[in-house]
Amino acid sequence: MRKIIHIDLDAFYTSVEQRDNPQLLELPVVVGGRPESRGVVAAASYQARRFGIHSAMPMKTALRLCPQLVILPLRMEVYRQLSTQIRQIFFRYTHLVEPVALDECYLDVTDNLQSIPTATQTAMAIKQQIREQMQLTASAGVASNKFLAKIASDMEKPDGLTVIKPRQVEAVLQHLPVNKMWGVGPVTNKQLQQMQIQTIGQLRQLSLAELSRQWGKLGVRLYHLARGQDDQAVDPSDDRKSVSRETTFAEDLFSLSRMEQELAELSAEVAEVLRREELKGQRVTLKVRYPDFKTQTRSQSYASRWLEEEQIRRTSWELLQQTAALEKGVRLLGVGVSNWWQENSLQLHLFD
Repeated sequence: MRKIIHIDLDAFYTSVEQRDNPQLLELPVVVGGRPESRGVVAAASYQARRFGIHSAMPMKTALRLCPQLVILPLRMEVYRQLSTQIRQIFFRYTHLVEPVALDECYLDVTDNLQSIPTATQTAMAIKQQIREQMQLTASAGVASNKFLAKIASDMEKPDGLTVIKPRQVEAVLQHLPVNKMWGVGPVTNKQLQQMQIQTIGQLRQLSLAELSRQWGKLGVRLYHLARGQDDQAVDPSDDRKSVSRETTFAEDLFSLSRMEQELAELSAEVAEVLRREELKGQRVTLKVRYPDFKTQTRSQSYASRWLEEEQIRRTSWELLQQTAALEKGVRLLGVGVSNWWQENSLQLHLFD
């Protein structure tokens, strides 16, 4: 049986801000844009969440809920550096580390490097090192697969450690909402609600044939997840399918020159990674998120050559002009390159 740990750093961005400024420790803190500039909450401390504040909430709304709210700008470079340092702690215990986000990783500790007998003890040791070395807390979930480990880490926050043993799986999943399952987004969740299926336990009553007929491959996946079955391996692979960079703006961006500048910077970052890792891509993908949170992508492929920085920048700018960004403004811009020169037969798509 595999031993999987899911580590989730607690309210990572705001916890870093509170750590770096102890006067904020007990205060409601958010990071994001200013309310006078139509900013939104990027992350909220646990103290702020008690007022009903959450990420993606307009900052003006957050201030109405909590007039004493402390609003700070995002420091993404600081968060990235800390995330890298924390991952070095994980590598002391296993080479099988799969980052999901800056604040979230899966670890396969079936054969851990410290010869610690149980995954629970390993998770405790990791949490202690994060606390002692980084002055931050993390919640951990321990189970036999990634799906259950993620469910477990969400069960006790902050600074929690939850173990789901095989004999507990059915009871743990029974009353959880179906949208806790991977693949159940707003559309599928609405369809399930219309079928009077609100919990994983209720979904488990449907047969494989029924689920497959309704949702195809997703239905088969849901059948197994409802039973706590997930055979996905923790994937530490460095084999990139794409290289991308994106940035979320604290306030909606309407300036044409600023958009062009941001695309130039993102293109430069992507090109630097391509040079460093000796990758030669032939496809540029632009990602745009509008102020209403709708997301759009546009791509352009080049069959006869690979892309360098100037071509990436120029193509991303041309793609932007095919969107509604100039009329609607943007909240996020992303640039990516894929479809490697040495793997022409593969169509490797970004931002799927």
